[in-house]
Formats: sequence, structure tokens, C-alpha cells
Amino acid sequence: MSPDATVVIDRQRVTDRSCPSRGMLERWVAETLARAPVAPAGGAEVTVRYVEPEESQSLNAQFRHRDRPTNVLSFPSVDDPADLVAVDDPSGIPYLGDLVICNRVVEAEAGEQGKSARAHHAHMVVHGILHLLGYDHLTEEEAERMESIEVDVLQSLGYSDPYA
Repeated sequence: MSPDATVVIDRQRVTDRSCPSRGMLERWVAETLARAPVAPAGGAEVTVRYVEPEESQSLNAQFRHRDRPTNVLSFPSVDDPADLVAVDDPSGIPYLGDLVICNRVVEAEAGEQGKSARAHHAHMVVHGILHLLGYDHLTEEEAERMESIEVDVLQSLGYSDPYA
């Protein structure tokens, strides 16, 4: 991604929990787009929605058939990232899709893993953006590739390896 690329974040908050700022989200998304081998060069738009466990559980059950809240859900705008088209907007940047993040799950996991909540939020955003770009972790090879990008992005942002 070029330095003049645009990152547009639609930040939605339907929780009483503290959420990362739009500026933080923009930084995390921009760095992910800059370091991911497959990413739109001119930037991207993404919706990040912070929710309570009930909404996370409902969406997780509906779309992943797992009846429990989860840390992050990714809803890509297209099945194939090569098909990303510019939004009908003067900026002309592609809409990647939506991330749904459950703060309470992220905060609980951060505590269990001995990480700061901010570091784990950053990891969930980076992880989610990579899913929107078509990366996955269904096989060992895919997981290694995706995790190596996550580690690279997070270290460039000043966070330690989340898998160490």
C-alpha cells in the first residue's frame, strides 16, 4: 500500500465497553494492508463493529454454526478478493467488508494470555483484515502463512508475537 493510500473505517460501537479509537483502527488496518502480499494498493474501507457477547454469539451461531460468542468475525464483501470493486463513493476505494469484535471476549482472552487488551485488539483487527483479504488458517500451510503476516504486522506496530 502506498503512503498516500486511504483507509476509511466505519467504527460502530454497540457496547458499553471501551473500544480502540478510529485512529488506532486506521493505523492497524493501514499497516496490515501495507504488509499483506495480497491487498489493494490504494487503500480500503472496512466496518468495525464492537458488540456485546449476545450479538457475537448470535452471528457466530448463524454463520459459523458455533453457538458461543467469539473474539472476531469477518464478513468479506466478496468471495474472491481479486473481485474487490471500488465502492460507489468519490474516494473510489474498495470496500473489504465487516469485522465484528466482541470486547468482552477479547479482554478475557488477553487476560488469560497475559497480554494487554490493546495488543490483543490489534491482533484481532489484523487477523480479521487478513480474512477479509482472503487469507485463512484451515490447513497448517495456510495457518503458517497467515500467522507469519500477523507477526510481521504486529511487530511493525510495536506489539510482540502473539503466538510466542
